[in-house]
Amino acid sequence: MEPKKNPNADVRRNSSIYFAVGLALMLLITNYSINYKTYDKEAIDIGQLNMDELDDEEIPITEQIQTPPPPPPPPAAPEVIEIVEDEEEIEETVIESTETTEEEEIVEVEEVVVEEVEEDIEVPFHVIENVPVFPGCENGSNDVKRKCMSDKITKFVQKKFNTDLAGDLGLSGRQTIRVMFKIDKTGSVTGVMARAPHPRLEKEAARVINSLPKMKPGKQRGKAVTVPYSLPIIFAVQD
Repeated sequence: MEPKKNPNADVRRNSSIYFAVGLALMLLITNYSINYKTYDKEAIDIGQLNMDELDDEEIPITEQIQTPPPPPPPPAAPEVIEIVEDEEEIEETVIESTETTEEEEIVEVEEVVVEEVEEDIEVPFHVIENVPVFPGCENGSNDVKRKCMSDKITKFVQKKFNTDLAGDLGLSGRQTIRVMFKIDKTGSVTGVMARAPHPRLEKEAARVINSLPKMKPGKQRGKAVTVPYSLPIIFAVQD
């Protein structure tokens, strides 16, 4: 009979482990060989430092110059004190106490009447609640009265204004005069201002506007107010 081999004596059983270990050792040795560096000893020899060859540095002794302190400032001149004789008598102000006592009578203060000052409020013509009423425009709604007043004032100015004045002044063509005035709380015309190509035309426009009849004043929230009004006067000069 042939003797049987012991299975524990099989060398091929751990061959893969041996191969991996050997491969790792070879890679480690190869990497170390590649990165290994050598240096020339002569190139890195820095020699020895001989401390005996260094001479002691001598520090020269310098003379320290002391600057004398500045002289003290001269003493200030003494103030001249004028002695004034005490001839005038000074009255002392006595501050009276404002505290009251129980025995003091209390004076009743009369009621103070504050007078209300009426402000002159101006409300534009196109937004006022109740427009000024021109004579002859008493009937109708607020819009009807507004249109009636504009028409009446335009006709009044066309009738009263002297258009021949522009020709006498040497003006020609179409002329425009802008007039602004106010209808106060009493219905009277005030604050007439005119702008025209010539001062005499401005004066004529102011004369005509000031001759407007007295109106019923405009009202805002039931109170009479001042109403500003603007009016353009346009006419052509006849050649």
